[in-house]
Amino acid sequence: MDWSRAKNVLIYAFLLLNLVLGYQLWNDLREQADESPDLTSLAGNVQRAMDNKNIKVAAAIPTETPELPKISYRFVDANGEKPMMLDKTVYSKLIFSPEELVSGLADSIPDIGNYRYDPVEDGEGKFVMHPLVEGKYPLFRVNLVLYYSEQRIVSYTEQRIEISSIGEEEGQRVLSASKALGNLVENYLPNDSVVKSIELGYYGELFNSDAQVAAPAWRFALESGEVFYVQGISGDVISAGSDKTKE
Repeated sequence: MDWSRAKNVLIYAFLLLNLVLGYQLWNDLREQADESPDLTSLAGNVQRAMDNKNIKVAAAIPTETPELPKISYRFVDANGEKPMMLDKTVYSKLIFSPEELVSGLADSIPDIGNYRYDPVEDGEGKFVMHPLVEGKYPLFRVNLVLYYSEQRIVSYTEQRIEISSIGEEEGQRVLSASKALGNLVENYLPNDSVVKSIELGYYGELFNSDAQVAAPAWRFALESGEVFYVQGISGDVISAGSDKTKE
C-alpha cells in the first residue's frame, strides 16, 4: 500500500468534511438569524413595557405597509357549513406542501388554489384555510375547513364568497405592524404573553345580511390561544374571544 498517497487522501477527505460541516454551521446560523424577530422597529417605551410585563415576540415583525381598500363580499353558498365528502381521500400530510395539496384536492375543490392554510386556527381533526384577497391577503373568519381522520382528508366545508371593492373608495396606508404591536403590548396583552404569529389580512364582523364588509387588519396570535386583531386603518383593537372592539 502507498501510505503517502493514502495519507494525502485522508487529509483531503478531512478537509472536505470540515468544509461541509462549516457550511452547515453557517447555514444554520443564518437561518436562526433570519427567524429571530428584529425588535429594533419597536419604540423604546414599548421595549421597556415588554421587559416589565415579560412579553416575548417569537415571530418576525412585518415591515410592509401597503395601501389597501376596504372590501365587500357576499356568501354565495347557503350550504357552506354542510360537510361534503371527498370522492377520493387525500393523505393529510399534503397540507404542509401547498402545491401538492392543491394538486391533490383540485378535482374536488376547484378553487382551493385561492386559499391559504392557517395553522393558527387548526383544531382537532381539521385544517383551516382562508380565501385570499388580491391573491395575497387572507380573509379571516371566512373558512375552507378540511376534516381528516386516520391521517387522510375525508371531507370539507367551504364558505364560498364573491369579493368586490366598495364603490370608488381608494386604498389607504395600513398602520405598521410595529405600531400595532406597540399598542397591544402597552395596553392589552397580559403579562407573560408570547406572540407567536403576526399576519396582515382582512377582518370584519359578520352580519345577518347579503353584504359583508371587511377592512385590512393585523392579526396577533398568542401561544395561549388568544387572538387580537388591530384594524389597519383606525387602529382599533378587537379580541377574537369577545369579538368586540376594545376602547
